[in-house]
Amino acid sequence: MENLCSLYKKIIMLTVYAPAKINLVLEVLGKHNDYHRISSIVQSIDLCDVLNFQPDEEICFECDEASLKRDNLVTQAATLLKESTKCSLGARIELRKHIPWGVGLGGGSSDAAATLLALNELWGLGLPLSELGHLASKLGSDIPFFIYRGTALVEGKGEKVTPLPSLPSTCFVLLVPPLPKISDKTKQMYSKLDAAYYTEGQFVQPALSSLMQRKAIDPGLMFNVFEKVAFDFFPGLDKYRNTLEEAGAPGVYLAGSGPCLFTFFSGVEEAGELFSRLGKQGLECYLASPFPHTNVAAGL
Repeated sequence: MENLCSLYKKIIMLTVYAPAKINLVLEVLGKHNDYHRISSIVQSIDLCDVLNFQPDEEICFECDEASLKRDNLVTQAATLLKESTKCSLGARIELRKHIPWGVGLGGGSSDAAATLLALNELWGLGLPLSELGHLASKLGSDIPFFIYRGTALVEGKGEKVTPLPSLPSTCFVLLVPPLPKISDKTKQMYSKLDAAYYTEGQFVQPALSSLMQRKAIDPGLMFNVFEKVAFDFFPGLDKYRNTLEEAGAPGVYLAGSGPCLFTFFSGVEEAGELFSRLGKQGLECYLASPFPHTNVAAGL
């Protein structure tokens, strides 16, 4: 215990990055016990929130986005980890938001996973990623993926995560339409999916085969079940899909449950040109690359 306390006091601040994600393929296979069973290939990207952790007697949380401070998943994650391990330590946590929230990029879920990873390190708990993933599943269905990050197959309610070979050289351009935030958006969109929207893995499986051969995913295999309802759910989203296409996007895809849209290129130059054209129109857009798998040795 003395060594742990000495180590704890030496750590002044731990800074970690919480990456956003996009679903390259997202299928709903059916429903079980009020949960939709998904099969998805997910990719983390280097559009990141930044979290700072410092030793403290209690769990204290600050966020530069005031509207996100109450009931934040960061606090819930820290509390769950502390209680489940009976840890007597605390932490002061500061979150700086860079990922647009409420648009399908999973920022809140990533912040929670980053908190589990960072406090596991800061508090010297030594929990394996599998145990952190189990804790993450208690907080939300998107969170286990962010324990592993990188490229992964996500199944079940989101709790089953299988890391995959890294995506070949890819550059993403994201467009965040200036549409109103919708409360319980993802829950509402899932409620619009019935058996007519369910598939049987016919998109995930060939995309998975390409990745296992370390090949890029054919754009023809890209699929997101929410695209079937999103353009009715978000009034005006069609306009921004057209904007991306007219600016030179080779294909336009919905990020998660939206309304963020994205496209991708194998070359940085083409992506940069599209990014520049969108920026000149005054649109909120981002240029991003794949974010790697979690460093298993460090847990970060």
